[in-house]
Amino acid sequence: MWTYDKMLAYPVKIKNTNPALARIVITQLGGPDGELGAANRYLSQRFSMPYDKVKAVLTDIGTEELGHSEMVSAIVHQLTRDLSVDEIKRGGFEAYFTDHGIGVYPVNAAGVPFDALAFASKGDPITDLSEDMAAEQKARTTYDNILWLCDDPDVRDAIRFLRQREITHFQRFGEALRIVTEQLNSKNFYAFNPAFNGRKG
Repeated sequence: MWTYDKMLAYPVKIKNTNPALARIVITQLGGPDGELGAANRYLSQRFSMPYDKVKAVLTDIGTEELGHSEMVSAIVHQLTRDLSVDEIKRGGFEAYFTDHGIGVYPVNAAGVPFDALAFASKGDPITDLSEDMAAEQKARTTYDNILWLCDDPDVRDAIRFLRQREITHFQRFGEALRIVTEQLNSKNFYAFNPAFNGRKG
């Protein structure tokens, strides 16, 4: 299904380690609005999407989100590489380090592991695309919050790229929702299903 280019979607070249910042950024890997949840959400929803153009959008964006998971992982790895014990303690990284060392493990900023409950797949095109638009805005807001807390220019550069992609995805899902609503029919389950709207078939 995919051709994998062995390069990041955008370069991540962080000069300075910062475990405290890594604890914040990692939420965009394993948090409720992170890239791992987004990839799973869209690649799951595509199977029940009845419109080929919209299925293609879900596949494209879901695949891109896998690349974003890789970018966030690279940021976390570069922020935590070669840490001394003193740096781990000063950066408040002890709890994470105890369980995972300097391995990259999907958790949110509070240390709660990724859970599939972080994403939804309902099988109704309008419901799923509305969820997707909201998810992109929540991810954009999280990147905004990271930018407020981050003063490392190398990290900010990569985060700005990821933030902009959330905006683009929001727009693409809006276009996909218009495609669905322009073709309202029995495939849009809540709109025309007599079992739900009280009309006789």
